[in-house]
Amino acid sequence: MAKEVLIIVDMQRGFLEPGNPLYCGDEVRKKVIPNVKELIEEKLKDGAILIFTQDSHRPDDPEFKMWPPHCVKGTKEEEIVPELAHYPGIRIKKTRYSGFYGTNLENILRKLKPQKVTVCGVCTDICVLYTVADLRNRDYQVEIYEKCVDSFDREAHEFVLKHMEKVLGVKVIRD
Repeated sequence: MAKEVLIIVDMQRGFLEPGNPLYCGDEVRKKVIPNVKELIEEKLKDGAILIFTQDSHRPDDPEFKMWPPHCVKGTKEEEIVPELAHYPGIRIKKTRYSGFYGTNLENILRKLKPQKVTVCGVCTDICVLYTVADLRNRDYQVEIYEKCVDSFDREAHEFVLKHMEKVLGVKVIRD
């Protein structure tokens, strides 16, 4: 049984490096990468298991009717940012917003039986939200550090943090 699992959502080049169609922006990059790195190191010292989710799409993915093509399988955009890529952990490639949809995340968590799941990454209002909602729907205790999540949509980011706290019962740590 794992005391804690840290799910690192979509910390990928496609969202966190300039020039990509869904780049979250310089401010998000400067804030989130170092804060997530610090959180990973802290959680590893405490014995947490790391799980990285990665957006991974076919070139003809239906999601591209709504969003520009991004994180296509086999491209640099699909890769975890170099600052975090060396950390040990389970890698889960996903094709939809939630880390659970069409993946083996549920089976992994069932085997690990974590007492708590901490979630960090991007984008707060999209993949972080839907992964967290699915965690809460499975009755996991969930924590989020505000400084370790962000989005290209500031208003949606702020709304979703409050929503996760008040509606989903997530412990949002603000510091």
